[in-house]
Amino acid sequence: MSAVWLVTGAGGMLGQDVLARLAVDGVTAVAAGRDTVDIADEAAVRAAFEEHRPAVVVNCAAWTAVDDAETDEEAALRVNGRGPAVLARACQEYGAVLLQVSTDYVFAGDAARPYPEDAPTGPRSAYGRTKLAGEQAVLDVLPDSGYIVRTAWLYGAAGGNFVRTMIKLERVKDTLDVVDDQRGQPTWTVDLADRLVRLGQGALAGTAPAGVYHGTSGGETTWFGLTREIFRLLDTDPERVRPTTSEAFVRPAPRPAYSVLGHDRWKEAGIEPLRDWRSALGEAFPALLAAERS
Repeated sequence: MSAVWLVTGAGGMLGQDVLARLAVDGVTAVAAGRDTVDIADEAAVRAAFEEHRPAVVVNCAAWTAVDDAETDEEAALRVNGRGPAVLARACQEYGAVLLQVSTDYVFAGDAARPYPEDAPTGPRSAYGRTKLAGEQAVLDVLPDSGYIVRTAWLYGAAGGNFVRTMIKLERVKDTLDVVDDQRGQPTWTVDLADRLVRLGQGALAGTAPAGVYHGTSGGETTWFGLTREIFRLLDTDPERVRPTTSEAFVRPAPRPAYSVLGHDRWKEAGIEPLRDWRSALGEAFPALLAAERS
């Protein structure tokens, strides 16, 4: 009997791509959306484990409303902190591997070089604090079978995101002012889904050490640089995109000024890090364009 994978947050942008990637390999996968499994509800999680007996759990479920978390941190903590803790305890009891998707927001965002996987954390937002709580719960409960995969600046065809928004705005705006003082790594959910699956397979095979990995694309840019690349791919004038600062778009939650992550840990698992962000965006673009203009 083949190993069963349980994917929580299955209806989201990343969850859908993880399920699609598993289907390519013919893996038996159970899609658990928020309407079927509340990850913070121990009874609901136990029932799902009892029914499906998963060997691997990929937790894509998360409270991602970064600004709303500033005024409702308790609700965000329930999903981002308690949820992973509940899943970790179930994985411990049933002997399953847990892949927990986390975020660059666990760092202060004030570095000058890529954050290594073992860099000290220091979240500056409620969202970052709640995600860090989830990380710590997984690593505490599952020191030998818990995997944290931090990612950032995600985009994909299956959900709303910055790239699709810029594609939309290009058609209705003569010019766009875009932040040029936040640096990060635009990351295609299809690429991340592939690495999550390969990491889970490595965990089952005993070739991928447990712990923290960084699942972001190679290279780095700013939101301004990303938007200019989007305009180039749209075959329109990148000069229509103008640089501005974060002060022009004040938000309740502080955004990290520097979200560039290092990827050295993948070597220990025998897995290549994600490719350069421009290469990924170029391959992803036809599907993104079709999704936005359909």
